[in-house]
Amino acid sequence: MVGIVVVSHSERAAEGIAEVAAEMAGDTRIEPVGGDGKGGIGTVPDAIEDAIDAAAGGSGDGADGSDSDADGVVVLVDLGSAVMNADVAVELSGAEAVIADAPVLEGAVNAAVAATDPSATVESVREQAEAARDIEKL
Repeated sequence: MVGIVVVSHSERAAEGIAEVAAEMAGDTRIEPVGGDGKGGIGTVPDAIEDAIDAAAGGSGDGADGSDSDADGVVVLVDLGSAVMNADVAVELSGAEAVIADAPVLEGAVNAAVAATDPSATVESVREQAEAARDIEKL
């Protein structure tokens, strides 16, 4: 199963987005992470790494991610420095993880739906998250 991580500069925003996506996610693991670790706005690579490992279902300590039961993790981010910190976290984590270039809320919902497919892969879930860029609201 492909896991999902929602990264936001606001812990509450990450939790809210994950809550909305979870309505479509079935048993998919969705991990919200946000804030600077001190109650403020920001993102922290170590916290993002922990969320990736949790979404992967293991500690992520194995070089190949073999201690996880996930088929990879798709990471959605809100703003610029979240991308940089998520990049660092992906490199540090032992889990297979990719960052989707997608709007965070719509991408998380699309990713959650795609992840429910038993044949989902990290690439197919990322593609569906990124397809959210083309959603018209009006």
